[in-house]
Amino acid sequence: MVSCCDLIKPDISYYFELISLRDEIIAEDGIRGRSGSLERMKNIPQWLDFNKRLENAYTVPAGWVESEQFIYVRKSDHRIVGMILFRHYVNDFLGPYVGHIGYSVRPSERRKGYGTQMLADCLKVCKDFGLEHVLVTCSPDNEGSKKIILSNKGVYEGKVYYAMEDTYLNRYWITIADLDNDDSESTGLENEDSKISDFADIDHEDA
Repeated sequence: MVSCCDLIKPDISYYFELISLRDEIIAEDGIRGRSGSLERMKNIPQWLDFNKRLENAYTVPAGWVESEQFIYVRKSDHRIVGMILFRHYVNDFLGPYVGHIGYSVRPSERRKGYGTQMLADCLKVCKDFGLEHVLVTCSPDNEGSKKIILSNKGVYEGKVYYAMEDTYLNRYWITIADLDNDDSESTGLENEDSKISDFADIDHEDA
C-alpha cells in the first residue's frame, strides 16, 4: 500500500502547522493530551530542541530513553495529520506502560485511517533499526487506538495498572516478521481473558 503521508522529523519550517496542531490538541484533549510533550512545552523551538536531545544518549533527559519524534505529513496539502514517537528501547520503569511507540492523530483527522497507516510506517522504522518485537500500549477504553494496533497485527498480552496516572493500560506485542507475511490471516484478535505467553521472557527496556 502506498502511503498518502510521509513520516518526517519536524523542524522549524513546520512552525505554523505545529502551532495549529498544538492548539487543536489542547482544545480537544487538554494540556495532558495524546501528543506527549508538544502541548506541555512553552513554545515550538523548545519542543524541537527537546526532540534533538532525545536522539542523543548524552543529552536525553532523565526518565526518558533515546527516541525519534516524527510528524505525519499529508502529501497533498502538507498538513500534519498525526505524530508518533519511536523509543529505541524500553527500560524497567516505563517499559511496562508506554512501550516502544507512542502516537497521536490530529483531532480533526481521526477516524480516517491515518493512525493505522502512521503506525505501519513507523514499524518500518523499527524494522530498519533492528527491532524484532515492538511493544505498544493504550487505554482499555480507547477503541480507536486498539483498532489501530490490532490492524497492525498487535497481539494482546495483558493489562497493567499504571499507578502514576491511576489507570490501566492494555499491552500489545507486534512481531516485525509477521508484517512481511502478506498472506497471514491473523487479525491480532484481542482476548482480555487470556494472556499471550510467547512474549513473557522477552527482554524489554524503554522510556
